[in-house]
Amino acid sequence: MRLVTDLTSRVIAPLLAIAWMASTCFAEETATGVAGESLDTKSLWDMLLGGGPLMLPIAACSFVLLLVVFERTVSLRRSRIVPRLFTERFLLQISEGALDRANALERCLDNGSQIACVFAAAVRKWGKPAVEVEQAVIDEGERMASHMRRFLRVINGVATVCPLMGLLGTVWGMMQAFEAIAGSSAMGRPDLLAGGIGAALLSTAAGLCVAIPALILYLWFIGRVDMLVMEIDRCGQELVNLISAEALEERRASSRKPKPKKAA
Repeated sequence: MRLVTDLTSRVIAPLLAIAWMASTCFAEETATGVAGESLDTKSLWDMLLGGGPLMLPIAACSFVLLLVVFERTVSLRRSRIVPRLFTERFLLQISEGALDRANALERCLDNGSQIACVFAAAVRKWGKPAVEVEQAVIDEGERMASHMRRFLRVINGVATVCPLMGLLGTVWGMMQAFEAIAGSSAMGRPDLLAGGIGAALLSTAAGLCVAIPALILYLWFIGRVDMLVMEIDRCGQELVNLISAEALEERRASSRKPKPKKAA
């Protein structure tokens, strides 16, 4: 037992002390080395400037995209295109005979929405054959659809042009990188080639970052416009069935038809 104690105190304890001191010194050297290294970081603005001259038109396209998306989001609200309260009340009053041609046209002109313009075109053909009233609804509906689709080509153009500009920036950057390493002073310096390729690929990444959301937004706006056009067409067809010559004659005939007397 005494031998074990002496062995522990004379051999193992000094070894443990040496190991602890070595680990402490290694940790201090590691921390000093990490603190002494200067990390080569770049800001977002530096990265954008390093992408080449074509980063400026890509940034301009992104700004135009934001403006158009904001304008179309506000303009294509359902409450501005097909206001539910006006549509339901207007069709109900027409079906009940509470509005004549003049009052109905005045209501449409006062509202001013897209569905009101279509209703106004149909009301102007009040009492005409159903084919003529329906054609008026179709013509005005096409004009309203064109009005709702305006500026959507700008979004489609951004989605198409930005990847091409990014690819052109990549080709331009690659040309500059290979010209930089072609000189004799650049031989044996792969950092010049790596930097040029990185700047070249940055323009492609920027173009795709703008084009992909633009394409998604374009498809979403197109789908929303188609949905609103279908809603306008449905309401317009319902109005045709109320104010056409055939519909008015049928209502007059049903009103003149005597009611059956109740049995005593």
